[in-house]
Amino acid sequence: MGMENYSPHQQKIIKRYYDNIDQVSWQRLAELVADLYLAEGKKRDKMWTSAASFMEKLKVPQSRIDVIVTKKDVEALAKLVKELMGKE
Repeated sequence: MGMENYSPHQQKIIKRYYDNIDQVSWQRLAELVADLYLAEGKKRDKMWTSAASFMEKLKVPQSRIDVIVTKKDVEALAKLVKELMGKE
């Protein structure tokens, strides 16, 4: 499905979203850190899956993603977000 199916206004919104996908992913990852501290059970597992996905979008090395997600280390995830914030 091409962009021709969208109005010019919608096309601009879509373009801005994809131009800023790194910032969107970083922000969502930062929100997940806080949510992970409070979550329990299956909801927490689903959040870790989302966190891994956002880290991949942000081009975090797969080895680092694996370590953080396998250990479910919220502190390491928070440290990573802080590092990413420094790059912006």
